[in-house]
Amino acid sequence: MPQFLLIGLCEPPGPEKQAQFDEWFVNQHIEDTTHCPNFIRGRVYKLAGPHLDGVTVSNYISVYEVEAPGYAEAERVLNAWQADPDAWPGRKKHLETAARLDGMPLKVVGSGWYEQLKSFDGPKA
Repeated sequence: MPQFLLIGLCEPPGPEKQAQFDEWFVNQHIEDTTHCPNFIRGRVYKLAGPHLDGVTVSNYISVYEVEAPGYAEAERVLNAWQADPDAWPGRKKHLETAARLDGMPLKVVGSGWYEQLKSFDGPKA
């Protein structure tokens, strides 16, 4: 079955929302989303430094590994799963945190589904 990456480039909406972003997005949302049935793994990274002369567009990147027949099916399953308030036992806490914080403390800079074309292992694999 094809594998995809769902990439999210996200930021706190402002410096005053950093703690809320960390609580909701970093500490809860990545795990919550990773419980979606066709997801393999979810990770979040914080920018450590620039590379070459490229433009850095986000300080945070979320990366989810997903198995699905196609990205449209992966998106459909994810949207249906996220709409279910009882999808998994941790969902209640995640929704309560969002309500307490008056919504998602998050600004999405970009996101997309990427289909795996090739994979290579390096010396540390």
